[in-house]
Amino acid sequence: MDLGGVILNIDYYKTINAFQKLGIPNFDELYTQAKQEHLFDDYESGKIDSNEFLTRLSEHFNVSRSREEIINAWNAMLLDLPQERLEFLSSLKKKYRTSLLSNTNPIHIECFHEIIKRENNIDSLNPYFDHVHFSSDLGMRKPDPEIFEHVCKLHNYVPSETLFIDDSSQHVNGAKEAGLQAYYLDTEKSNVIDLVSSLLA
Repeated sequence: MDLGGVILNIDYYKTINAFQKLGIPNFDELYTQAKQEHLFDDYESGKIDSNEFLTRLSEHFNVSRSREEIINAWNAMLLDLPQERLEFLSSLKKKYRTSLLSNTNPIHIECFHEIIKRENNIDSLNPYFDHVHFSSDLGMRKPDPEIFEHVCKLHNYVPSETLFIDDSSQHVNGAKEAGLQAYYLDTEKSNVIDLVSSLLA
């Protein structure tokens, strides 16, 4: 199961708008839900650290903004995690082996943990899953089939018996290529609770 957009509410346009306010009007040419430049891929796959990411981002746009301003703009997309989703994850874990697989990076991970600590009074999602995997730790990212193959092999999941949910169609296609039962979550029409419940009914 994916994190952003599936469990945690996110809004990519908030980050795009935040960077526009910093004087970067064309940020959406480099980063959207559907595609992104190699800089973001490198950061999400752990090939570069936060310091290099921030430096290269500033250099690319040639803006003299503080790192705090850039970090705040980068984190603007991260919203809330509804409590009912945590309750659903708890009930799901009692019946099935569950794993989280998210394309993310250290700056977002830190902010995400601050959000759920403040809003949900929890330190992490570890108690709600058997395994939690972030792309920046694994050194690979979705939609590459290898990341799905790696996680399945790591936990002895049979791909054809493994359900994967994501709100990005390219990630769903990557999971299908790896042999998983993958489904796209259209967040404008449904939510993860309704989708998973219907698939497991």
